[in-house]
This record gives sequence, C-alpha cells and structure tokens, in this order.
Amino acid sequence: MSLDPGALARAAARGPFVRVVVAEVRGSTPREAGAAMLVWPDATEGTIGGGELEFRAIERARTLIAPRIERIPLGPAMGQCCGGSVTLGYEPMDAACVAAIGPGWHARPLGPAMPEPLSVTRALARARDRGEVPPLLLDGWLIEAVAPPPTPLWVWGAGHVGRALISVLSPLPGFAIHWADTGAERFPDALPPGVTTLIAENPADLVALAPPDARHLILTYSHALDLELCHRLLGHGFAACGLIGSATKWARFRGRLRNLGHSDAQILRIACPIGDPSLGKHPQSIAIGVAAALLRETSAGAQRATTKEGRAG
Repeated sequence: MSLDPGALARAAARGPFVRVVVAEVRGSTPREAGAAMLVWPDATEGTIGGGELEFRAIERARTLIAPRIERIPLGPAMGQCCGGSVTLGYEPMDAACVAAIGPGWHARPLGPAMPEPLSVTRALARARDRGEVPPLLLDGWLIEAVAPPPTPLWVWGAGHVGRALISVLSPLPGFAIHWADTGAERFPDALPPGVTTLIAENPADLVALAPPDARHLILTYSHALDLELCHRLLGHGFAACGLIGSATKWARFRGRLRNLGHSDAQILRIACPIGDPSLGKHPQSIAIGVAAALLRETSAGAQRATTKEGRAG
C-alpha cells in the first residue's frame, strides 16, 4: 500500500475527509497493514475489512477533527473471531493537506504536532540510502511510501469490451486512464472517477497526444481503425500495446504493417490477442484477463525499479 496523491486530490475535491489506515496488525485480522478507507460525513470509499470494526471506525472518523491512534483487540472489543488486534490511524485531510505530500516517503505524527523523533529520522535515512522499508507505524508516526506518478493507460474503443475494461481497471490505483472513441454517444452516461474521455472523428489522430511511455489497449469496432492505430503507435512510440483479435486477424495485420514499413521486431512489440483464452470470450472475462496481465507487468516493473534503486543506494 502507498499514498496516492492523485487519488487523494480527487477525494479532497468532494470535501474534507478522514483517512482511516490499518497502521499495525497482530495475529489474525480482516485486512493487512496499510489497508485504508476514506470517510466523509455522508460517504465512504475503500475498506479496512468490513464488519463491526469498520462500522465503528466510520462512526469515530466522523467525530474527529485531529489525528489519532486507536488500538483495538478484535475479540474482546468487537466480538470478532479473528483473535488478533489492529491499530488504526485516523488522519483528517483536505486539499491543502494533500498538496503538501511530496515524493518519496511521507512521515507525520498521528497525534499532536511534535518534532520528528530520531527513530523516524533514522528510518527515513535508511529507506533513502539503503532501500530499507521503514515500519508503517513508528513511535506514533505514520510512514508511508508515496506512489509514483500513475502509469498512463490509453483504451481505444468504448464498445462492450472497452466498457468492461474500464469497469475493471478504473478502481485500481496507479493508472491514469484516457478513453478514446468517435463520439460522445459511444460512452456511458456516468464515467468512473479519474477516467478522461477523448473524442475524434478519427481517433487515430489522437495518438500524437499520448505520452511515449503510455500503455495502449486497442479494441475498437473497426479493423481498419485498429490497423491505423497500430501503424501510428508504432511510429509514435509506447511502453506496451495490446490488440484484441484472433490469430488470423493478427497474421493479416502483421503482413499489412510490414507493407507499411515496420520491421518484425517493431511489430512484435504489439501483443495480440489479449486476455486469457481459458476465461472465455465474454467481455468481462476478456477484461479480467487483460487486467490481470497488466497488473503482473506493472508489478514486475515496479519490483525491478525498487531493486535497482536499493542496489544503487
């Protein structure tokens, strides 16, 4: 788990809220350390495990005006069967608070303002210099990694599979989603938070707007448009690209892309077909397979980056 400034900024746009985080766990508990939820006077987002623990945490969060820590034995206090205990951190937040979150590690007291303890200073130094992950809760201070900038993800096509993909991917942290198609009527009336729609008579004209490190998923209603998107993206550059289709479609596309001047090495950077065939061809099944592959790729990339930074330190 990490702090996502972008997601918190979107949350703060709805009004001030209290972030409730599982700061420490002992024994069997509903959620792991780092799990968090956001609580407004009239709404919640996320979960710390549900049940009586979450119900009471929401009630308490709605009465707080200052950070605090609460330690809860789940059996004696909640009558739950888990048998462990959790420490919850409550942190009131607003737009100004979110704007103060910088890159790297964010440490702050869960209580009255106080000078940074030497233990926290040393833990932060080891995190920066050696890549050591500090405790989430240390001497009353919460220490969390700040999420890196989100991965740009461009979804081309708002048909059945496109909509299913957006429904699966949009709740996940770490992605900045752009969704492109030919007209406003192609999109659902209600869009998930954090999804930006782009409209053009020829969506391929939008390729120039995509950052070169974006990931792309091509699944439009038109094979001709799919091919043009592949052609333009190969010339534009991308981090990864997936195309929906059969083996026959991909064989034809490879030949046409060669005729357009692209080398086999370039063409094979495009993954086709996408998804997990064992899950079936239902749009939601395709979306689940694509999302799982995307998460594996991005998680592996993040782990490689962390290892590299630790060795460099």
